[in-house]
Amino acid sequence: MTTASKKITFKEPTTKRLDIFFTEKFKISRTQAQKMIEENNILINNKISTKTGHPLKTGDTIAIEKKPIIKPPAPKKYDVKVAPKKIPKIKVITVTKDYIVVEKPNGLLTHSTDKNEPDSLAAILVKKYPELKKVGDDPKRPGIVHRLDKEASGLLVVARTQKMFDHLKNQFKERTVEKEYSVLVHGKVAKDWDEIKFPIERSRNKDRMAALPATLRGAATIEGKNALTEFWVEQRFINFTLLRVKIHTGRMHQVRVHMLSYNSPVVGDPLYFQKKQKDKWDKVCGRLFLHCIHLAFTDLKGDKQEFKSELPPELVNFLPLLK
Repeated sequence: MTTASKKITFKEPTTKRLDIFFTEKFKISRTQAQKMIEENNILINNKISTKTGHPLKTGDTIAIEKKPIIKPPAPKKYDVKVAPKKIPKIKVITVTKDYIVVEKPNGLLTHSTDKNEPDSLAAILVKKYPELKKVGDDPKRPGIVHRLDKEASGLLVVARTQKMFDHLKNQFKERTVEKEYSVLVHGKVAKDWDEIKFPIERSRNKDRMAALPATLRGAATIEGKNALTEFWVEQRFINFTLLRVKIHTGRMHQVRVHMLSYNSPVVGDPLYFQKKQKDKWDKVCGRLFLHCIHLAFTDLKGDKQEFKSELPPELVNFLPLLK
């Protein structure tokens, strides 16, 4: 070590701590004195001391030396391999020449948005069924007639031909497509059956929708689109209720918005929730408890096609925890 050192001889007859000595000698605070000791080599009688409270005796020789600056070794370079992003698996229920029925998993977009996300249900299906590129009204939504929220899961039909796309589109317009969901909500829902008719409009937050109250303003379709949600109670828990929900209109986030307006937000909803009700169970569930369990429509022959889906394992295993 080739650094200049400053030696101070302590001659006062009383015994003191090292940090107190520095405090009095240099007119600094105790904290500054302790930092000074930590940042330098302090030699007491030619022996290094690392204790800020080292007791001193009359006649002790104290030397202060700057610690040498040691550069840390350069970090080794490694070829970092980034693991490929895990894409949720899509379960194909049925495939015909006119349409495909699938179970969309939680966490997967139905189709890409204006942000052009590379991973979506539509993008995955196009790789396997390239003819979908020519089907639909929008290249970003090949074959997609309806959608499920990214956080939701369950049954969804994708048109494989333009004729089937138009046929399905007309059914959704006429509200003849049947869609039912299994939904777990916060709180005890008192009625065994009820309808929610609040119109829905886009809120100031573009990512959210809002239900208008059934007032003069709320009844006006100029500000909100008519929406109808019907539900039945399937099972009641201490602080939760499992519902079977049927939507008669297809508004964006309809089930989630309507249940929030009903004072019973969906468990695990990251967007539509009440702070007083959101609790540890949302984290335990780990996802939005909303799954499309029933889907029915007519094919090009006019025959009714009906499909059912069971709750995914993570939701089935979650329910017993609430008892």
